[in-house]
Amino acid sequence: MSKRDFYEVLGLSKSASLVEIKAAYRKMALQYHPDRNKSPDAEAKFKEVNEAYQVLSNAEKKQAYDQYGHSAFDQNAGFGGGNPFAGGFGGQGPFSGQGPFTYTYQSTGGNPFGGFDFGGGGDPFEIFESFFGGGSPFGGRQQRKPRYSLTISFMEAAKGAEKTVAIEGKSHTIKIPAGADDGTRIRFQDFDITLSVQADRRFKRDGYDVYIDFQLPLTTAVLGGEIDVETLDGNLTLKIRPGTQPNTLIRLREQGIQQLHHRGRGDLYVRLLIAIPEKLSKKQRELMEQYARA
Repeated sequence: MSKRDFYEVLGLSKSASLVEIKAAYRKMALQYHPDRNKSPDAEAKFKEVNEAYQVLSNAEKKQAYDQYGHSAFDQNAGFGGGNPFAGGFGGQGPFSGQGPFTYTYQSTGGNPFGGFDFGGGGDPFEIFESFFGGGSPFGGRQQRKPRYSLTISFMEAAKGAEKTVAIEGKSHTIKIPAGADDGTRIRFQDFDITLSVQADRRFKRDGYDVYIDFQLPLTTAVLGGEIDVETLDGNLTLKIRPGTQPNTLIRLREQGIQQLHHRGRGDLYVRLLIAIPEKLSKKQRELMEQYARA
């Protein structure tokens, strides 16, 4: 049986943006979810909606689909000696097949969304919870694992740490990876841990980059010199050129946060704030007046 056009499945035009694709998908996933829609064709339509979303929400797959249609995901298609998107995947259950993504659909038990990416990396059922303001309105799913919150310091998130916590009377060691952030979820077999990272009085984080303000003395800004600046790895001496202006940013490459699941670190930015003295001694005032006259 030939497949319907993916844009038609989601009720979209080919010029639809990613935001429009996600909105249409969520609306139709709610409409046809088999635990909510008891019509005989709900499962088939739900599978069709998910398959369309998997392709159209991925820029590379969408480009291939726009150019070749369904043939882009057909192992038997030619494409000059082989389909570059073909490949097996480990989906099992009443609906599974071949293509560039993992597709698994189970009508009862387990996670009925299988390996689908819901555009955020989180629990797919949170999509439905966001609509209904609480638990999922659908039955037939396994009970979700308990989720606990663990508060850690900024430096523990940046550098990694081990924390010992008691959960339901049992002691557990939680290994926090370097680069963790506020909201990072660590999954275990019986429960999940969501991290809450405390703010730091010195460092401000933006992704994997870090910012720190440094109060530069007026004389150093004018005449130049050296300063000692705090970094995530200790103090570092920086040279300041004469005539440095307020809010100058100094970029220190690879001195920021370790990237999760990737090599490399972000950058550290030192923002120089010129410290204007509020009070002057008699001698200092005389010198400033001489400077003004000069």
